[in-house]
Amino acid sequence: MHELLIATRNQGKLREFTAIFAGLDVTLRTLDDLGIPDEIEETGTTFAANAILKAEGYLALSGLPTLADDSGLEVAALNSAPGVYSARYGGVKGEAQLRYLLDQMKDVPWHARLARFVCVIALARPGHPTEVVAGTLPGVIEHEPRGSGGFGYDPLFYLLDANCTMAELPAERKNQISHRAVAARAARVVLARWANEL
Repeated sequence: MHELLIATRNQGKLREFTAIFAGLDVTLRTLDDLGIPDEIEETGTTFAANAILKAEGYLALSGLPTLADDSGLEVAALNSAPGVYSARYGGVKGEAQLRYLLDQMKDVPWHARLARFVCVIALARPGHPTEVVAGTLPGVIEHEPRGSGGFGYDPLFYLLDANCTMAELPAERKNQISHRAVAARAARVVLARWANEL
């Protein structure tokens, strides 16, 4: 396996996977690298279902072993919302999405603002069952955005152990502890096994 399709157009995600897969004998490709304009719809009701849909769908389109992830934020006070709808929560993007989440939580006290990031990765290859790994990271939703690093909900996701938000963490540290990092390290083990099976 010399090439692996990372089923994303998100450069932030690609940078994280590139760092975590460093040293593996594999060249990472993106959907844009392969000129794949198709968007596999995330119609699943769980992170795992969406990851599998994308991994198997893009494997069929590309013919390459494919890694797809679905990840998002689960907030306890919001009954685990936004969950699988994290990317389109509130129908807005960027700063407006952070504001939307804060509005939903305006009356929630600090001790009840528990949340977690979840990442599920599906790995699909021709002629084999799709494999699934996952990672989580616990935290608390801040009252205001803090930090300029990362992307998505990182400026609102406060890490008790680190005393800062995800957006305030150095990239190297984020790549060690994030939900995607935990799942990607598990995926790395799967990819190494695949390489040994060749």
